[in-house]
Amino acid sequence: MIAGSAHQESLGTLLAEAQHGDRDAYRRFLDGAMPLLRRVAARRAGAGPDLEDIVQDALLTIHRVRHTYTPGLPAEPWLAAIAARRAIDSLRSRGRIGARELHDPLALETFADPQANREEAGGASRDLDRMMADLTPRQKEALKLVKLKQMSLAEASLVSGQSIASLKVNVHRGIKAMARKLGA
Repeated sequence: MIAGSAHQESLGTLLAEAQHGDRDAYRRFLDGAMPLLRRVAARRAGAGPDLEDIVQDALLTIHRVRHTYTPGLPAEPWLAAIAARRAIDSLRSRGRIGARELHDPLALETFADPQANREEAGGASRDLDRMMADLTPRQKEALKLVKLKQMSLAEASLVSGQSIASLKVNVHRGIKAMARKLGA
């Protein structure tokens, strides 16, 4: 491995040659850049299981933006900035996903028993029937087909005989009437 500014210069030279179409120089540039990318990613995100994903993401980014490198400047800071940004993006993504993931293996067992929540389901069904009691027959039909049975508007139109526009209006008015009743 070449040390110090000679390493920067050689990576910069290789990348400049790669910008002019030299495939061998591009391969050598990527091989030479890998240790730097790993170091920067590990420093930013830790040496966890995502380290190689971050490095691969950095390599893809480098490939996409290699034309932005200015020949004659050291390539190492340019590479480090890309790797650092990919590591930060990974940490942010991991944080967002981790906030939504379930880590309790028993949390998914809620409906394992066929009798589980049967009482609550019956109550919800009665509440829905009560809320729909004051709706017009066409509104009830539109809500049942489109929202409860999850039919497309075209399918519901064929089944009910209502036009698609009529179904949209009836669904909207039905939901609005139920919301008013719920608010009262």
